[in-house]
Amino acid sequence: MAAQGTCLNHVSRESSDIKRLAQFYIEIFGFEKVEAPRFEFDVIWLKLAPSFYLHLIERDPTTKLPEGPWSATSGIADPKNLPRGHHVCFTISNFDSFVQKLKEKGIEVHERTQPDGKTKQAFFFDPDGEISVLCLYIILIPK
Repeated sequence: MAAQGTCLNHVSRESSDIKRLAQFYIEIFGFEKVEAPRFEFDVIWLKLAPSFYLHLIERDPTTKLPEGPWSATSGIADPKNLPRGHHVCFTISNFDSFVQKLKEKGIEVHERTQPDGKTKQAFFFDPDGEISVLCLYIILIPK
C-alpha cells in the first residue's frame, strides 16, 4: 500500500555559507525565513507560500562529497547537461520578465522550450553551483 496524503514537505541543501544561500533564495524567489529548531550545526529554514520549505544546512567540513557541480570532477556545469542534472524547479507565471531580472543581476541563464511547445524552461545556478529551474507551462487552447 502506498502512503496516503503524501505531499512534498521540504528540500534540504547543504552549504558552506547558508547565510549567502538564504539571501539568494529570499531575494530571487521571495522565500521568507521561518523559525528552525536548534541543532549542533547551523540551519536556516525558509518558506515559500503557501507550503514549500527549503532547509539550508551548514556543510560538514569533514565530508568527502563535492560541494556542488562546480567542484565535482565531471562536466556537470556544462550547459548541455543542465536539463538532466539534479535540480529544484519552480513554476512561475511571469517567466519572461523574471528571466530578464536574473540576467540583469548577472546570473547566466540557459533557456529552452520543450519540443511540444507547452513548456518553457530556464536553467541557472544558485551561488553554490546547484541548478535551479524555472518552468512556465503554456496551455495551448485548440481553436
